[in-house]
Amino acid sequence: MATNIDFKDLWKQQTSEKPSIEELLGRLKKFKNENLRKLLITNILLIITCLFIGFIWYYYEPRLITTKIGIVLVILAMVIFLSAYNKLLSPIYKLDNTQTNTEYLHSLYSLKNKHKFIQTTMLNLYFIMLFAGISLYMYEYASKMKMIYGISAYLFTFLWIAFNWFYLRPRIIKKQQAKLNGLINKFEEINDQLKD
Repeated sequence: MATNIDFKDLWKQQTSEKPSIEELLGRLKKFKNENLRKLLITNILLIITCLFIGFIWYYYEPRLITTKIGIVLVILAMVIFLSAYNKLLSPIYKLDNTQTNTEYLHSLYSLKNKHKFIQTTMLNLYFIMLFAGISLYMYEYASKMKMIYGISAYLFTFLWIAFNWFYLRPRIIKKQQAKLNGLINKFEEINDQLKD
């Protein structure tokens, strides 16, 4: 039994597929474009929603202060979330073909940290403010309904918010993290190969 094993020779003989830098840059470009598109769509939808809520306030002229506070809370939640979410623009936009692998990794780590902040702190704040705002907003109109209809309106609204909070939000976060972690892992593999 030979005790001299040439690990470099064994490494060269392995048949595992090494990630192609061109393929990886293609995936990175797709990731960048996808995230920029999501950022744009989110901005447009939340701005339109804020304008619509403002129109509702103007057109229906709510009487109770709770309704006005609810509207302000909902709009404020969207504005705060958008301001934090738009901070992702810089790290996403900085991903370009002129960076080195190490710079790509640093950019992706920065993006991952900002995504984590958005997905935890900002999304929690957004949902809490949205929940409080909708609850206050609905009070004026639910109090004018028969009790069963008012309770049903609140129940369906809370169920919808709970569905978004406990089911949709974790799935979306998991998907985003998987894509970002996949890119980071591939760039780490290439960096490790280049060091050897």
